[in-house]
Amino acid sequence: MRFFNQFSFQTPESVELEFTLAGIGNRAYALIIDYIVLGLILFVALTIWAFLSFLVLDLLSNYGLSASALPLWLIAIQFLIFFTIYVGYFVFFETLWQGQTPGKKFVKIRVLCDDGKTVSIQQSTLRALLRPVDDFLSIGVFLIMLGKREKRLGDLVAGTIVIQEETASTTKNFTLSEEAQTLADKLLIEADISRLRLEDFAVIREYLRRQQEMIPQARRELCRKIAERIKDIISLEEIPEDVTANLFLEAVYLAYQQQNRTND
Repeated sequence: MRFFNQFSFQTPESVELEFTLAGIGNRAYALIIDYIVLGLILFVALTIWAFLSFLVLDLLSNYGLSASALPLWLIAIQFLIFFTIYVGYFVFFETLWQGQTPGKKFVKIRVLCDDGKTVSIQQSTLRALLRPVDDFLSIGVFLIMLGKREKRLGDLVAGTIVIQEETASTTKNFTLSEEAQTLADKLLIEADISRLRLEDFAVIREYLRRQQEMIPQARRELCRKIAERIKDIISLEEIPEDVTANLFLEAVYLAYQQQNRTND
């Protein structure tokens, strides 16, 4: 019996990936953390704006200038600043951290597109703009609880899902060669493993897990295609001549895990 909903999709390399949906509990926990951080940011920003507004009004009064409508304009600008920071907080972090905000990063959940790709700035903006409707009108809670893919209104419009993030301690059911760790240490220095996205890591993991089930010719072709794509993603000029594509993927797998353990 599964206690968490699963979501699966097929990559262009015909590798089927399966993720666990975040669930309303994890999402609510992450949102509470985000609102605490956002509240602190808003408090600082609006305090600074209130101070500047007072200086402007005081300056005008010292010069004997009449600005009866100015307080209303200052209040309107204050609301605009509030809304911009509110929306911008989620858009900025989800774009910068590939689908994560401080709250999501702490709870280890992440936003992905329905096809498993990293969320774009347009999708993140749609989610953020509809968040007040989801959060303050509680529409999101009912949609998440009733929907098979646990989507709030922002997810339905933007075409996104929220999943539990893969961790470096993920249990594997395959063996890795001893040479892979040595190569992994080199890749952490020579390549940019931080550019590797969650879905890329998942493709590597699924290939390594299922390679023994494939016929040799299909395995070699798939391994080569994945290795070439991963090489470009991590900004590695060439795979060393004495390194097979399979060994390269094993090393990238270990390097990704090692880097994530360091970041945690």
